[in-house]
Amino acid sequence: MSTTARNSSRSLNSSENESAKKNYDAIRYGNRHGGISFGHIHKEGDVTSAVLIQASDSEHSFCMDADGTRKGWTSSIQPGNFQLECGSHPDLGMNEKPEVRQKLLKATDSLMLNAKNGNICIIANNGNLRFEADNIEFVARGEGTTGGNFKVTATEKVMFHSKEFSVNATSSFKLLTPNKGEIIANGVLKIYSSIIRGVTDASKNKDSKVGTKKYVAEQNEV
Repeated sequence: MSTTARNSSRSLNSSENESAKKNYDAIRYGNRHGGISFGHIHKEGDVTSAVLIQASDSEHSFCMDADGTRKGWTSSIQPGNFQLECGSHPDLGMNEKPEVRQKLLKATDSLMLNAKNGNICIIANNGNLRFEADNIEFVARGEGTTGGNFKVTATEKVMFHSKEFSVNATSSFKLLTPNKGEIIANGVLKIYSSIIRGVTDASKNKDSKVGTKKYVAEQNEV
């Protein structure tokens, strides 16, 4: 039996493909510059678009899908830049003093992205990802041992540059490296603890009075 490509006219309209979407009231308005369609069926025949806006370049489009695997999806696709600008708030605090209005403008949530369920993915396939603001806050609020975690993975370096760097771990902290580690203070270096214990590889062959041989073994586990 012969096969037919999924996006061919035969595949979409024949009884051989009962799963292909059918629409008898689709309508389109447009000219050489672009068009808007209602009820457009995508090329693969698996999704109906409630509203599809396309420029002369078909890659430049805005689509609101109505069924199939993309039911309820809204997709904006463009070959060039995608820009959002908001937050002018010309009427906010107009009757207030300038310094009060400035505080109101700064405290307003002008842009909000909220995913009720699922992940948010921001990917730069061939470029950098930048965050710039007066202050930047990251909050991980999950529960249990699998939630509330903040994870950073870098194939080369993780660098912090600031006047002051503070870490407050309420339970414990650990710095690990399989090679060389350094702590440098050109001024004064203070280390405080109720007990300070230093352990070297010498304990691997001969245990100390406080049993550091086990600790050495734990730190060299693969």
